[in-house]
Amino acid sequence: MAHNPLVSIVVPAHNAEVTLARALDCLLDQEILDWEAIIIDDASTDSTPAIIAGYVEHDARFRTLRSCAYSAAGARNSGISRARGHWLMFLDADDWVDASFLAKMLAALKTAPDAVAAYCGSRRVMPDGELTPSSISTEVAIQPFETFARRCAIRTHALLVDREAIVELGGFDVSLRTCEDWDLWQRLARLGKNWVRVDEPLAYCRISPNALSRNSTQMMLDAEIVIARGFSADPRVKHPAPAHANGAISANGSTASEALAWFALWNAASDCGRGWHSINPQSLRALPAGRKWAREIATVVFDGLMVGSLSVPAQLAASWDRFGGSLTELIIELGKVWDNPGAARRVQYHLEQMLLDVDDLAAPRRLARTLGIRVDARNPTSIDLPEGIDQIYAYLMIDGQIEAVVQFGVLGTVTGDHWIGLILDIVPPERIVDSAARLSRRSPVRQKGAGADTSNALAAEALLSAGERRLDPDSHFGKLAQLAAEARELVRSSAEPAPPPATPRRARTADRRDRTAFWNSYFATEDPWKYGSLYEQEKYQRQLEILPAGPIGRALELACAEGHFTRQLAPRVGHLTATDISAIAIERARARCSNQPNIEFGVLDFSADALPDEMDLIFCSEVLYYLDDLTELQRIAKKFTGALAPGGSFISAHAFVLRDNVERTGFDWNTFGAQAISETLAATEGLVLEQSIQTELYRIDRFRRLSPDDVATEPVIDHVPIRAPIEIGVARNIVWGGARALRRDVARSERRQRVPVLMYHSVADDGPAALARFRLTPAAFASQMAWLRANGFHAIGSEQLEQSIANRHPFVGRPVLITFDDGFQNFADHAWPILRANDLTAEVFLVTDLVGESAKWDADIGPPTRLMDAATVRRLSAEGAFFGSHLATHRAIDGLSSCDLAAELLRSRMFIERWTGRPTTAFAAPFSVTDRRLGQLAKECGYRIGFGGRHGPADLDCDPIDLPRIEIRGDRSLDDFVAIVEAVLE
Repeated sequence: MAHNPLVSIVVPAHNAEVTLARALDCLLDQEILDWEAIIIDDASTDSTPAIIAGYVEHDARFRTLRSCAYSAAGARNSGISRARGHWLMFLDADDWVDASFLAKMLAALKTAPDAVAAYCGSRRVMPDGELTPSSISTEVAIQPFETFARRCAIRTHALLVDREAIVELGGFDVSLRTCEDWDLWQRLARLGKNWVRVDEPLAYCRISPNALSRNSTQMMLDAEIVIARGFSADPRVKHPAPAHANGAISANGSTASEALAWFALWNAASDCGRGWHSINPQSLRALPAGRKWAREIATVVFDGLMVGSLSVPAQLAASWDRFGGSLTELIIELGKVWDNPGAARRVQYHLEQMLLDVDDLAAPRRLARTLGIRVDARNPTSIDLPEGIDQIYAYLMIDGQIEAVVQFGVLGTVTGDHWIGLILDIVPPERIVDSAARLSRRSPVRQKGAGADTSNALAAEALLSAGERRLDPDSHFGKLAQLAAEARELVRSSAEPAPPPATPRRARTADRRDRTAFWNSYFATEDPWKYGSLYEQEKYQRQLEILPAGPIGRALELACAEGHFTRQLAPRVGHLTATDISAIAIERARARCSNQPNIEFGVLDFSADALPDEMDLIFCSEVLYYLDDLTELQRIAKKFTGALAPGGSFISAHAFVLRDNVERTGFDWNTFGAQAISETLAATEGLVLEQSIQTELYRIDRFRRLSPDDVATEPVIDHVPIRAPIEIGVARNIVWGGARALRRDVARSERRQRVPVLMYHSVADDGPAALARFRLTPAAFASQMAWLRANGFHAIGSEQLEQSIANRHPFVGRPVLITFDDGFQNFADHAWPILRANDLTAEVFLVTDLVGESAKWDADIGPPTRLMDAATVRRLSAEGAFFGSHLATHRAIDGLSSCDLAAELLRSRMFIERWTGRPTTAFAAPFSVTDRRLGQLAKECGYRIGFGGRHGPADLDCDPIDLPRIEIRGDRSLDDFVAIVEAVLE
């Protein structure tokens, strides 16, 4: 009985005398010996038959057939009909595989008994013998049918397939001149069986100038047929997997029209590589124009360009003059099809960067928008920009070696000084210590600290007015200065008024040992505690409710402040002595109560001065926290008791403070509070608690001085709600529900290298479902901010973050930088009140051209969200919010020309500075999209801090102009938020 080999290898050959031996020799080299090769001579007229005969004669594993199919598909089908192996391999006469191919592929199949195929990576071989990088599709192993419905992801000889399955499927479709392998793999994948990936490039595909794959017209005709089959039922497959019976699912990827457009793009790029101008814009119409597709589009163009130009990647930039014009025309046509020139420019930038990333720049490479050059780092010379160029890609060379790679946007001539600034900012000083005389005249030693790099200094000079420094108007910094002047004029001519100068506030005395000066500094501003607020008035009412029954003769009010409560207390007593340590406060109180004759005012330090005695009532509210310690409180409590007549009452009204009990709601003050005060008074000999009115935030206690024969009774405790709204100045000091950590404690004990920079967008209850990820409800946001407050976090601004990084200072305590992109009105309506109530702040990045309008960039998703206007920005800035730039128009920066990018950076910064009256040093890139131009150009436009697309916490090793952030999504829970933030603390 004849032996059935493990693998049958089908080799069609037509006039293959030049390459066939290499293909067959690779089979002889295989580590696995159990194979047969069926070589089909497809009507060859050269010496191909003789070559085949030689191999058949010397090795019985080779067999031969004659065919007149005149097509690879027909010849392969002939071979399939004679094959005996369990597995099939299809090897074209001009290709070959690695010696380990069969061993590794069969080993992979052995691990997956249900697999119908195994595939590996491949490399193209150009006519000059150069190899392209390895290519392998990961998607085939995950969803083979959905992949093959859209594209041919595997080389013909880069797989082993089950022979019985191929026979059942009818083999290759001979009606297709090209794409016949793709069509068969698509049918095989429709069975729904497993495909195994061998993640190595084991297959080599020779690219020939006469290959059918370079016939774009035929390729498009055949691809359209194969794709249409992939998106419909295929009667040739008798037993498809149920999920694939009716074809591919559009929701799982691109539609049929999109798939064909991707194929058309590859063919168009291939034609450009040949120098052809065969662009059919209609065939590209279905290509997606979104930002996330730009690099993939550039990658497809890059791949087609290699095949069309018969070049490996490292050779492409040098050949730009041959195909650059037609390629740029293709990309411009894409922009027209999309009605979005910026999207096309984005593709162009991506493609040119890909080309230069693999080039040695042995000679200058002038592409459409990028100039690739080598620069002597020790002797840089001025570079004039060719027309259309707005970025430079440069190797900085020292002693013939690449020291660094720089890529930056340019507006004009790059002068020698400009190069020096860039070089000193990138190359270690010791590497250029032997530089030319020009460089030696400038110190190569970088200064430590923020804003120290030389390029920033040059930029600052460039932005001076022309009268202060003369700049070459054609130089990069000269043109940047012109843009800055235009932006300043635009800001000056805008209708928005500049913010009024802030009213100077008298600084409070920090030394509490000088109590008189300390309290006079508080009362330098009238009504420092908002005594007329509903919250304070409700508290006053409850203090009056706790007054003892019956007439009150002589009363003493300690710390009466400006007399707001004094006016209400006076009608309830016979004579009232109202005192305060501050003469300023007493004068205001006297004026407020001038029509109440039973009040006597006086300056009194109740800690140091003697108190009047035989008082029927002493009132002391919201002041005992300011004593030095509990020992002083104990001393003064005895003093209060001594000043009371027997049976007299002492009323204390004070807030709960976390220091007394961290597990309950309280004020985050560095002092004792109502609980400690009440306990101390209750422990004072001669005082007994009679009644207490307690809310979640404060308690009002009435104590009585016992007479010699008095018997203490159980006090009456009343728990009442707070119904009045709480002013922000009060609310920001409250930690509701208690704290797990106090800010002052973690500030003493914790130092860390990382800080969470949280990125939010919108805080609202409603909005388009497609934007749910970017929108938190006010309730969810409030829960997150309350958690931060209760766990000892304090908010910082980006400038504080930048200073810590510049000075290498570890972060103290638990800092958090809270950022908001876009500047929605709902930040002012919902987020800002919540932040202030939790004693936090945030940095908001504004789209300055659209301030007061709406988020037009979301208009295709739903009704655009309203943006804050300039008046709101001014108000919030005065209240402590920080503002930075989200550029001027919210266009992704990788689609902007360098000139437009610089103009937006400058204009946006200057408008924000006008609205806030403060320097603007931070930006966040719209859509979190950056490119290699942004950082340098932003620094030249006056920024020191930037947030791009990097995700994660910021640390001391970060580049301040490219800081990461952590997106806080609206479709995640509080537990998810806590886990994200706690991970930074670990």
